[in-house]
Amino acid sequence: MITLITGGVRSGKSRYAQEQALAHSAHPVYVATARIWDEDFGHRVQRHKEERGPVWVNYEEEMYVSRLPLDGHTVVIDCVTLWLTNFFMKHDNDVEKSLAEMEAEIRALHQKAGNFLIVSNEIGMGVHADTVIGRKFADLQGWANQYIARLADTVILMVAGIPVIIKNKEL
Repeated sequence: MITLITGGVRSGKSRYAQEQALAHSAHPVYVATARIWDEDFGHRVQRHKEERGPVWVNYEEEMYVSRLPLDGHTVVIDCVTLWLTNFFMKHDNDVEKSLAEMEAEIRALHQKAGNFLIVSNEIGMGVHADTVIGRKFADLQGWANQYIARLADTVILMVAGIPVIIKNKEL
C-alpha cells in the first residue's frame, strides 16, 4: 500500500507520516533519501535520527530505495524532493532520465508487500523558479508527484499541520 503525503514547506508532512507509521507498527522503518552535503546538514540528520528514537529502523539511501529490505514493513520514505535531486544530479539535469528512474523505483516499491508512506513537496505551489534548472526541477517534481499519486492508495495534502484527504481507495 502506498500513501503519498504532500504539501508545502513546514506543513507537517514528515511529522504526520511518522505518527501514522507508529500507529501501524511498533518498529517502523525510516528511509532518508538526503545526500549529506555539508557538516550542518549532517548534524541536522543526526538530530532527526535521535528525535525518532530507538523504535525506528533507519536507512539512508540516496537513489535505490527499492533495493532495501522493506517487504512487510511500515516504511516512511522522506522525501521525494531530495530523492529526485539525487537522480537529477546523476543525470546532469536531464528530466526524462531522472523521471524514468524515479518511476522505476516507485513501481518496484508498489510490487512489495508493505505500507509505504512517501513524503513529498508541492514546490510548484510556491514562487516560480527564476532559473532554467529550477524550472526543470519544478516540472520534474510535479510529474513525479502525479505518477506516485496515480499509483497511491491514499493521497494526503498537508495544510498548516492538517491532513486533507485527496484520494482514498478504501472509501
